[in-house]
Amino acid sequence: MDETRAREVLTAAGVPADARLLALGENAVFGAGDVVVKIGRDAELLGRAERELSVAQWLAEAGVPAVRPADPKPRLVEGHPVTVWHRLPDAVRAAEPADLAGLLRLIHALPPPAFSLPRRELLGGVERWLRLAGDAIDPADAAYLRERRDGFAEAAAALIPHLPPGPIHGDALPRNVHVGPDGPVLVDLETFSADFREHDLVVMALSRDRYGLAPEAYASFTAAYGWDVREWEGCGVLRGARETASCAWVAQHAPTNPRALAEFRRRVSSLRDNDPEVRWHPF
Repeated sequence: MDETRAREVLTAAGVPADARLLALGENAVFGAGDVVVKIGRDAELLGRAERELSVAQWLAEAGVPAVRPADPKPRLVEGHPVTVWHRLPDAVRAAEPADLAGLLRLIHALPPPAFSLPRRELLGGVERWLRLAGDAIDPADAAYLRERRDGFAEAAAALIPHLPPGPIHGDALPRNVHVGPDGPVLVDLETFSADFREHDLVVMALSRDRYGLAPEAYASFTAAYGWDVREWEGCGVLRGARETASCAWVAQHAPTNPRALAEFRRRVSSLRDNDPEVRWHPF
């Protein structure tokens, strides 16, 4: 889904055409007055949109600082799920790893909600992302990622967690934290799951190793959380699974974005070469 298509859906949903594009990835996100409108890529994501709204309400009841829905139900508009959220005040500063760690401690202390949360199927989107990439990527690279997916899925199934399993964010990065006048607020709730808490912690370990997060910034994260997931013997398995998923996620943008194709090739090449030091570019 490109911006043109997203704006067509936005107009069909009755949102002013001059809404500002805030992000374009798995979803198109627009700011319009005092609300934010999120448009999903396809109808398959409607169930996830419904769950994201339920998660937001649950977090509100639990007192966890998080984005709040302006409409309790999603709409399916021209085959795309559309959700509407209260717009947050302007950020007072960029979110830091320690801000994220504080929010994760709150989430990881919660009991399961009354509704069902799925397992964190980290590799579940690989096939769809590769399908969306189509002929834009080398079929051999797609086959390689499918093979990696299957191997890491099997290895992950045999892991024994260090922390008690339960609710997790699922995509725990500082970019999913907004620091407003009242402090850090969690955003982007669509990957909430019930699974190993280690899933949320491996993300930042990978940021340190692959995306150039400064060691001192990572140390602030582990200090604020109270534990370093790299001490866990299963860390390498979850890291490998996330790397595989991250490659496939970039691939979906390759047909329309040359930068995405170049980044996809960089990532796959580093995995093929078993080189954990190659820096990946955030996308």
